[in-house]
Amino acid sequence: MRDVMFMTRIKHIQQQRGFTLLEILLAVAAIATLSGVVILAINPAKQLAETRNAERSVDVNTILNATYQYALDNNGQFPSTVTTTQTEICASNATDCTGLIDLSALTLNETYIVSIPVDPTGAEGNGAGYEIAKTANGRLTVVAPDAELEETISVTR
Repeated sequence: MRDVMFMTRIKHIQQQRGFTLLEILLAVAAIATLSGVVILAINPAKQLAETRNAERSVDVNTILNATYQYALDNNGQFPSTVTTTQTEICASNATDCTGLIDLSALTLNETYIVSIPVDPTGAEGNGAGYEIAKTANGRLTVVAPDAELEETISVTR
């Protein structure tokens, strides 16, 4: 009797050798589906673009606030280089500001800002990647033209 039970156990163990092909395919399909859903939910490229846009928004406000602080200290006058034509701002470390708006008056002695912010994707040449213009009514507009995800980042005061 004891030998029969022992043989039955051995036979039962020998029958359970591993997973069937169907079980493995179902497990792989389930893992693939879940990983696809997670990748779509996280979408790292979109997350990075949103982060860069948030930085652009902060930079635009920083430039605008510094320019207005300058105007408050100078009888309401903005830096003389700001024109009514929307033009790119010259970067702080630029070697030549020809054709760009020079706002170095804001960074002089770090009075208003330490340096002109540069677009997070890296501006080309001597530009900072941000543009500024003065309206006919004396308001300023600062724009981030390289905004991603079809966003428009522009502040007017």
